[in-house]
Amino acid sequence: MAMASSSSSSLLHSPNPFSPKTKPFILPNPKSTHFTINSSAQPPPNLTAKHRRPADENIRDEARRNNNHDHLFSAKYVPFNADPFSPESYSLDEIVYRSQSGGLLDVRHDIDALKRYDGKYWRTLFDSRVGKTTWPYGSGVWSKKEWVLPEIDDDDIISAFEGNSNLFWAERFGKQFLGMNDLWVKHCGISHTGSFKDLGMTVLVSQVNRLRKMGRPVVGVGCASTGDTSAALSAYCASAGIPSIVFLPANRISIAQLVQPIANGAFVLSIDTDFDGCMQLIREVTAELPIYLANSLNSLRLEGQKTAAIEILQQFDWEVPDWVIVPGGNLGNIYAFYKGFHMCKELGLVDRIPRLVCAQAANANPLYLYFKAGWKNFKAVKANATFASAIQIGDPVSIDRAVYALKKSDGIVEEATEEELMDATAQADSTGMFICPHTGVALCALFKLRNSGVIKPTDKTVVVSTAHGLKFTQSKTDYHSKDIKDMACRFANPPVQVKADFGSVMDVLKKYLLSKVH
Repeated sequence: MAMASSSSSSLLHSPNPFSPKTKPFILPNPKSTHFTINSSAQPPPNLTAKHRRPADENIRDEARRNNNHDHLFSAKYVPFNADPFSPESYSLDEIVYRSQSGGLLDVRHDIDALKRYDGKYWRTLFDSRVGKTTWPYGSGVWSKKEWVLPEIDDDDIISAFEGNSNLFWAERFGKQFLGMNDLWVKHCGISHTGSFKDLGMTVLVSQVNRLRKMGRPVVGVGCASTGDTSAALSAYCASAGIPSIVFLPANRISIAQLVQPIANGAFVLSIDTDFDGCMQLIREVTAELPIYLANSLNSLRLEGQKTAAIEILQQFDWEVPDWVIVPGGNLGNIYAFYKGFHMCKELGLVDRIPRLVCAQAANANPLYLYFKAGWKNFKAVKANATFASAIQIGDPVSIDRAVYALKKSDGIVEEATEEELMDATAQADSTGMFICPHTGVALCALFKLRNSGVIKPTDKTVVVSTAHGLKFTQSKTDYHSKDIKDMACRFANPPVQVKADFGSVMDVLKKYLLSKVH
């Protein structure tokens, strides 16, 4: 598709989140000194009892009935990191992926409108929606709708109530291996399709659903993928009844990841190249065919992904952690986390942001090399095979976004070798987790920063787990079978072969139990 021409953002009509008919209700903050409302809008209501909906009405019907199409907030595309007074902007209803200069785009919200409500108000609103089934606020993404896609109609949203993922206190792992008592793992992989990509895909597919209803030239949605993106895209498109097209690098992803888009009815092309080659092809194809581009070049996805950062603050009762460690490949996610934290600070929900760490596999480490060179002379690399397949990317699309986020958060970049990341994964699993190799990369970064004294024993630290370990059973099987070439697999736990008689079993068990007596 050709780049859309520059234009001012056209306002979409959407429900007023503070309409008396909209649920859940929350109390306004009477102490706010900057609480103002457009004259045409209704003020936030008081808490009232929610009435049971009619038996023949589902939650989407209920949202439709309560929709009054007022709006208070807006958002638009602007060139990434552009001057605030730059005239170049695009409506979110335009199909555009790059700025006029060829740079990245960003979604800019009307912060002045959002600031009409103070931080206490937003905290209370977001907290009031947790655990509810009111459409669409049961989603961890859409519970922050005003900060994500404020103008989309609730009826256009495609959601599996993603988000609200577990923030796990890694008590034993932190104490035993790191001497830490405040280590947490944000399990974004406990999600609809098993990865954090659901957070962004619900936003992108919802907007595509809207565009199709508006008659825009979108027949399907396409992506290049190392696995998780295609799984998320195919699931949300299947839910919406929208065709999905997936470009996969042949023989480079796990069977569990490959089967997801196939099962969800995607049109899958297995291409004899790596991710970067697939990405180049999908860009060329979407410029010529009515296929909407779903990779993180598209800034809509980052709006959903940033809600994981807001959610971390929410789960800590709005206390800011000292560190957040994020695995990095195409590098959109590290910027999304920064954006979520920054919005919370800018709008008064918190008074600071955490320091960010981006963790890369040593076999695909262009950001790490750039960081070690003092942010001078970025060079793409040829990504080599890594067990952390989703971050096997040598020419990341969001390099500029990542650098911006790290500089603004006094951030750090670390790397992990294949043996380091697999050992860290096995160590974490031995304490009750079941993590993906990408989380192993992030844990390696934590090990190194603890050993160097950068991260202190008492620092509240969050490691972001990006995918479910069940997607990577083959690599775990190979590790515990000690079947990985040139790898010691120091923490392997293979099954013990025993003869089928009582004496043999007793001998083995006695030896095992004696080894566990401290």
